Amino acid sequence: MNDIEYVPIAALNQYAYCSHRCWRMFCAGEFIDNQYTIEGTSLHDRVHTVGEGQREETEQIRAIWLKSDKYKLIGKADLVELENGECYPIEYKRGRKGEWDNDELQVCAQALCLEEMTGKSINTGYIYYAHSHQRQLVEIDAELRQSAIATIEAVQMLLFTGAMPKAIKTTRCDGCSLSPQCLPQSADKVKRYQEAS
Repeated sequence: MNDIEYVPIAALNQYAYCSHRCWRMFCAGEFIDNQYTIEGTSLHDRVHTVGEGQREETEQIRAIWLKSDKYKLIGKADLVELENGECYPIEYKRGRKGEWDNDELQVCAQALCLEEMTGKSINTGYIYYAHSHQRQLVEIDAELRQSAIATIEAVQMLLFTGAMPKAIKTTRCDGCSLSPQCLPQSADKVKRYQEAS
């Protein structure tokens, strides 16, 4: 595992949402668009207009590459804001706040990279949800950091072994663009068919 390549920050979000989806995207190289992924791509294309800007007293840096040698992470932040000597990452999402913490993990991973790159402690970040036009505060506390580090290690193991996690049918499958590929409901159908024999 010492020679493992850098983990894409986005893989943490995918893994926390569904480890099977993460495997399909980052091990098998599969990806299919649906209306949600297209909307997300369009949003990121708009926000990723590379460059710097100013919003009142806040400096904004868009589409900045982040890296952590300590955690073997690499990825692009949608937006990093600098204000009064502090910096914080802002991740853009197409919908509204969900029931799961995968977006918060992604913000925390960006903060871990920024801390290593700047030498400053980062205790907050934000998720901007395009549907509600609202920012949600993300507290980068010890619990979230531990969860992010555990997820980094799980993704590293997934990428290292290439072992495919089982597809499990949940409500998350309903909007997943890869659901037709993994057919999570098929395992239950096969099990019921075998039991009925």
